[in-house]
Amino acid sequence: MTDFLGIYFPEFFYVLCGVVCFDTAFRARKNEEAKVGTILFWTLTGIIFMLGKILPPAAVGGMLVIMGGLTVTKQVKMGKFTESTAEFRKTSSEKIGTKIFLPAISVGVIALVLSFVKYNVVKDGVATPTALNGAIMTGVACVIALILAFVICKPKISETREDTSRLLMQVGAACLLPQLLGALGSVFSEAGVGDVISGMISSVVPQGNILIGVIIYVLGMVVFTMIMGNAFAAFTVITAGIGVPFVISQGGNPAIIGALGMTAGYCGTLMTPMAANFNIVPCAVLETKDPKWSVIKAQLPMALMMIVVHVILMMILGF
Repeated sequence: MTDFLGIYFPEFFYVLCGVVCFDTAFRARKNEEAKVGTILFWTLTGIIFMLGKILPPAAVGGMLVIMGGLTVTKQVKMGKFTESTAEFRKTSSEKIGTKIFLPAISVGVIALVLSFVKYNVVKDGVATPTALNGAIMTGVACVIALILAFVICKPKISETREDTSRLLMQVGAACLLPQLLGALGSVFSEAGVGDVISGMISSVVPQGNILIGVIIYVLGMVVFTMIMGNAFAAFTVITAGIGVPFVISQGGNPAIIGALGMTAGYCGTLMTPMAANFNIVPCAVLETKDPKWSVIKAQLPMALMMIVVHVILMMILGF
């Protein structure tokens, strides 16, 4: 049971992601431009999702380099899709109504409920309660949401496949940024970037000055998150390099400082195109006039305000 929940079941959902990518590659046969490059890109993406765990790391790295080359040379393009008429969309909207939001809401609700589910992992005769793998929580939630969508909308399978490929092609290579940036965080951590940052900051920040330590920690989380596009990736590096030596060691509550440090990173998420799943994908899906900066421009004032709020909260609640 432990192996099933910890190893095999999560891989099932990665395989499903691979199948979707393969179907998108198959749909790319109809592309009028960059047909070969688009087919190759989505085929390689599917292979990585489906077989990434058993392939040699060098092979996966080589495929990513090829995919990057295809993207840079603009050999990955969205094909032409038949758009539904405005009359059809209006009729469908009136028929389905607000029920259309149920599948999207169910993803978050079901994933949240599953986050409380734990199973015992036995090691050396000691049973340790362990949370479900994130892929299981998200994957189960998405499958249930898909079933709900079929029940509510009653679409044809061919229509679902077509729209799935259209959305994936619309997002393009940006769909891989979260995985790549998450991996980059692990690389930085292993490389000791946190220690380097700590050494640089110690020569600038006066010892014992809690306010400056808090400001540097919050700004460090914001800036590093903007660079990496992922607060989780930045958290380990910046907390180890700045948070612990310059804030927590000065008497800060580790739980409160850590929690506020993480959410401070999300202020950076609101301001960077590197957070593609938050800031670039919505622009692509909504087809905004400015595909790179529309969402960021709208979020920028609130993000800047929240940076100040985080400094204040960390000083008041953390000490």
